Amino acid sequence: MNKKQNIKELLKGVKVEWKSLGKVAKLTRGRVMSKMYLVENAGEYPVYSSQTANNGEIGKINTFDFDGEYVSWTTDGANAGTVFYRKGKFSITNVCGLIKIQDTLELNYKYLFYWLSISAKKYVYSGMGNPKLMSNQVEKIQIPIPPLKVQSEIVKILDNFTELTAELTAELSARKKQYSYYRDKLLSFKDNEVEWKKLGEVGEFIRGKRFVKNDMNLESGVPCIHYGEMYTYYNIWAKETKSYVNKELLETKKLRVAEKGDVVIVAAGETIEDIGLGTAWLGNENVVIHDACFFYKSNLEPKYVAYFTRTKQFHDQIKRHISSGKISAINAKGLSKVIIPIPPLEKQEEIVSILDKFDTLTNSISEGLPREIELREKQYKYYRDMLLSFPKPKVEV
Repeated sequence: MNKKQNIKELLKGVKVEWKSLGKVAKLTRGRVMSKMYLVENAGEYPVYSSQTANNGEIGKINTFDFDGEYVSWTTDGANAGTVFYRKGKFSITNVCGLIKIQDTLELNYKYLFYWLSISAKKYVYSGMGNPKLMSNQVEKIQIPIPPLKVQSEIVKILDNFTELTAELTAELSARKKQYSYYRDKLLSFKDNEVEWKKLGEVGEFIRGKRFVKNDMNLESGVPCIHYGEMYTYYNIWAKETKSYVNKELLETKKLRVAEKGDVVIVAAGETIEDIGLGTAWLGNENVVIHDACFFYKSNLEPKYVAYFTRTKQFHDQIKRHISSGKISAINAKGLSKVIIPIPPLEKQEEIVSILDKFDTLTNSISEGLPREIELREKQYKYYRDMLLSFPKPKVEV
């Protein structure tokens, strides 16, 4: 019997009672805790807030407000309606709400968490332009309550999916750290091992020319790279582009193009950390480059240069040349001053070959762990929705 058949068998003939959350649980809010408060009261007990990273944890203090099993949700901001399963000693800030089930013989906390993970967002509303999900809305959410044994089985199945995804995510994180370590190690040399030169001594930086997003035809035309895509789409190298511009625009605006073997380097962003990412252009066609980017021409292995732009030693050097404001930026003069280790071309290619293997495993969207995690998450959502698809009540409870 396959998983789908097992689920159908589990839910066959199950009677479900629907109740509003306010009738089965007590809802409370967290309290205001400033950054200074967290520092002055540092300790061992976690404090959770509205962030989704790190399970919402923003620090640890020397006391706790809650002890036990709960479900929490984010009340305000972009993450309003996001729910978390909480257990142990902890505190929450004032942008979080907390749910304490009145009768655990009727409702399983993990089951409630899984149900709210698909239903809570539907109740989010915009208050003065700020998304909100206050207690008076949460207590109206209708909860399907099958027998406790069925709830436990549903939780068991969904926990298996989330645990596997968590293991894969942890492995991916470890791989990324390993990748970064070996990338920096492979691109670090002793002073007498290789020749060290400024990028401006062995190549030339050419700034692209301005075009706007409305100029970009996403289906055909002359390949182009917009600086914003450097953060969201491109990685170490590319042979094809996501976007295109018309040939007429290329000629009338006299746009600048990079050739095969050039390295496109982004030169503007919202933070200093955004600056300097490089992508080797390996396509057979020339590619139009946005004016918030440079393309770098040299006889160095282009992917070797692209990998180098992602190392700590590269970013440590460019930081001193970045101008900060609403938008951070660097010019060609600053980039040209960066010193790069230059081993023989054969050694550059060997380093690239090793790093390509790490990169495929950690960053590819179609191979390796990221693809596996994506598939597992889709599978989890599919079975979660199947397990929690109970007939809706005819009237409000």
